[in-house]
Amino acid sequence: MAEFSAMASPCELLMALPQERKKQAEQLAHLAAEEVWRIEKTYSRYRQDNLFAQLHRHPDQPQRVDAETARLLNFADQAWQLSEGLFDITSGILRQAWTFDGSDRLPSPEAVKALLPQVGWGKLNWQSDAPTAEGEVAGGWLTLPSGMELDFGGLGKEYAADRALGLMMQQLEAEQLPLSSQPGLLVNLGGDLACSGPADKGKPWRVGIESPTEDDQASEVLEISRGGMATSGDSRRYLIHQGKRYSHLLDPRTGWPLEDAPRSVTVAAPSCVQSGLVASLALLQGSGAKVFLQETGLKHWILE
Repeated sequence: MAEFSAMASPCELLMALPQERKKQAEQLAHLAAEEVWRIEKTYSRYRQDNLFAQLHRHPDQPQRVDAETARLLNFADQAWQLSEGLFDITSGILRQAWTFDGSDRLPSPEAVKALLPQVGWGKLNWQSDAPTAEGEVAGGWLTLPSGMELDFGGLGKEYAADRALGLMMQQLEAEQLPLSSQPGLLVNLGGDLACSGPADKGKPWRVGIESPTEDDQASEVLEISRGGMATSGDSRRYLIHQGKRYSHLLDPRTGWPLEDAPRSVTVAAPSCVQSGLVASLALLQGSGAKVFLQETGLKHWILE
């Protein structure tokens, strides 16, 4: 096991490798951690020396973006359309009105309303290059209107988990071992998981779902052998005003949290990015979260 910190989260890498392959495990861990840090550096909104900052320094101007950023923007576009506007990476600007620190301080309706003109994926201009026969895109052109912001926080960790796992798998596949002989890997970025196979002796990895009511406690232990798993909830980011709890997940169309949402939703899917998206969308359904999750056909766990 290797541990490191990234994206304001504790991270760990688990590898079902024997002790005699310790050096290889260290190389894999270094490869994965460097990739996570690279993604964090590139898309963090807290830096002024990265691609993210560059995109925001030139509003109202068409800007060429690279293939990786194009993939992320295409995913955001598809998610926005499929969710009918609930998933919107331009909604991060609403944090100027909201501070989810467990206090009872609600923003004024006027403060929230004043930010809504700067929210809305449909207001920016994104033109992706046409995909190749293999489905790849070389880049695209983005025009970000003045006053609007992008926020990759809703998919950054999940994307990084999938990328880190993919690079580790590529390294192992270079040995040309049969698939059955390749060790299982598990990437855990603050509870967002990507897994390539079972643990030692074919046993599944056991992971805990964080309790929404008790810090550093697991409310349930799940098993994963392959694919992605992600949890979305308000255990750490919320407000309580006059006895009413407000989740940090906001409806970008109104600027306010949807009511009657579960405290926590965990979803298992083929990739971590898919898991995270579905978990977030489920919470944004409010009281309709259960029905929404059932309709996806994906394994899921709900904590009220």
